Amino acid sequence: MCGIAGIIGRIDDRNRAALGRMASAMRHRGPDGEGTWASPPDDRGHGCLLAHRRLSILDLSTAADQPMVDPESGSCLVFNGEIYNFQALRDRLRSEGASFRSTGDTEVLLRSLSRRGPDAVAGLRGMFAFAWWDEPGRSLVLARDPLGIKPLYVSANPEGPEGGWSLAFASEVRALLASGLLGRPRLDPRAAACYLWNGFVPGPVTAVRGIESLRPGELRVLDASGRARRSEIYWSVPRPSPHLGNGHPTDGRPGPIDGALGDALQESVGLHLVSDVPLGVFLSGGIDSGAVANLAQRASDRPVQTFTLAFEEAEHSEAPYSRAIAGAIGSEHREVVLSGSRFAGELPRALDALDQPTFDALNTYFMSVAVREAGLTVALVGTGGDELFGGYSSFRDLPTLRRWARRTRWLPRLPKRAAAVLASAAKGGRGRGPVPPQTRWAKLPEMVAAGEDLLLLYQLAYALFLPEMQASLMPDLPIDGSVVHGLPEGLASRLLAETDGRGTLEAVSVLEQRCFLGERLLRDSDAAGMAPSLEIRLPLVDHRLLGHVSGMPTGPRYEPVGRKAALRRAGLVGLDPALFDRPKRGFELPLERWIRGSLGPEIDDTLRDQRLCSAVGLHGPTVGRLWDAFRDGAPGLYWSRIWSLYVWIRWCHAHGVLL
Repeated sequence: MCGIAGIIGRIDDRNRAALGRMASAMRHRGPDGEGTWASPPDDRGHGCLLAHRRLSILDLSTAADQPMVDPESGSCLVFNGEIYNFQALRDRLRSEGASFRSTGDTEVLLRSLSRRGPDAVAGLRGMFAFAWWDEPGRSLVLARDPLGIKPLYVSANPEGPEGGWSLAFASEVRALLASGLLGRPRLDPRAAACYLWNGFVPGPVTAVRGIESLRPGELRVLDASGRARRSEIYWSVPRPSPHLGNGHPTDGRPGPIDGALGDALQESVGLHLVSDVPLGVFLSGGIDSGAVANLAQRASDRPVQTFTLAFEEAEHSEAPYSRAIAGAIGSEHREVVLSGSRFAGELPRALDALDQPTFDALNTYFMSVAVREAGLTVALVGTGGDELFGGYSSFRDLPTLRRWARRTRWLPRLPKRAAAVLASAAKGGRGRGPVPPQTRWAKLPEMVAAGEDLLLLYQLAYALFLPEMQASLMPDLPIDGSVVHGLPEGLASRLLAETDGRGTLEAVSVLEQRCFLGERLLRDSDAAGMAPSLEIRLPLVDHRLLGHVSGMPTGPRYEPVGRKAALRRAGLVGLDPALFDRPKRGFELPLERWIRGSLGPEIDDTLRDQRLCSAVGLHGPTVGRLWDAFRDGAPGLYWSRIWSLYVWIRWCHAHGVLL
């Protein structure tokens, strides 16, 4: 795991200095080494500059240092991530006459690109973002892994080559800000609107105007002037074969489908265990991390190391459950207790670790710090199981709403909405006071009005605020076709294309893969893990595994909905099912208690400052009203709403990203 950066432009001192600032800003991503490289300039003095920060995971020798140059062609690679099938690729390349100086995956990727060009990306299995300068072709290839585990951000100079540089890219938004090439950074109004809806900024938009994210599974080829020669999505979520039908869930005993799934899971976990440095597993009390830890232990001839983040607040701590699971697995287990006072003391550092504003990520940050302090460099996590096997409430609620909408098509719209308002009120979704509830039941009338529009239903289900409250919080933001249901128009269009023609459960899975997982959890895990220089690996977020699971019949994959029975049978083999028979609970910090306690004064100062609010697009009086209502215990106003506003204001001002 590393950090990469580069510039297409003039090979001069100004751009070299900008590249150096980007690399320095990513020191946490690669404390084990650094390097820079410049291509031979063309007749105008232009070319490509590349930088790399190294966190050594595979082949700890200098033979694996980057930037890595191909001695035959003079082409150069900087690469962030892991190629899990590098050994098979190396064997194939050797059979074709290639030789290698190193034992890791970087040289394998370089050789593959040098021999096959950009098309080599289709044969990669892993998490990656890379930049490859093709010296003979005088072009730059940028690519991101299919599911978007590793980030890559680009910024184009509006002046083009005449401005001294055409394109800059880096693993982090903050690195591009540090380059000094962008002038005074400006807040992107689309990002503000999307953040207020989601609590994070979905790509390809970023918080900073003029910086965009490469999309998951995107490949770009640019010429020496920064112009795109080729731009494409080389991978999309596969569709199941039509002949599979719905199938039926098993009676609890392993069957052929479970055996094949078990093999696919074991293979993915096994590939993710390859490392030349110490490795551990995040273990909560849930099914996903339990399956990963269990399969990791079954693949190892010695106890694996597992870690759990515990809290003084017993109602939030899963320590007893994870302790019992670790005992059954046979792992070497550790618990890290996070108190409210320690959280408050380390909160500034944790918030500074966020590459973009998000109301999540802090739990991963504190766990990552603990694992790194224990001497480990790599950690496996169970992220991704809910999206694969239907673990979220969205897999129950959205199909129900869609069926109800289909059956009541014949009813006039106004009576349906009136009925929804009455149902919402009966469930506490309507209330008097300065701030109405912002709960799922409060959203029911809007969701009924959405009809069978699955994307809108999904977005409404996850919205932090009702549409009316969003309008009150950011009344002056330009609202146009560039934002659709709280998403950038390009992302919304891609989601519509990838869900079109799928069954409802399968379509919800795609939305969870692309939105909640792809645009929030993966980005948060990358930033939070890399802050203390920890590589986080996700065996359940693997496009080959997703391809296998997508080929399963609907019944065995999802039913009974919410139980993740297929993952239980295939991943928890050998463990007592009773260890996992309890209500699902997310891995969350006890933030509500801390917001009302030790964090209260800091948040109060921030949310009551109307100057701070208006500079980032928020309406100060509305923000203050929300904060007062939360402190007064207003029903239906959860801590996540307040926390998201605080993080947005703090991040934007900390980085000078203002309207």
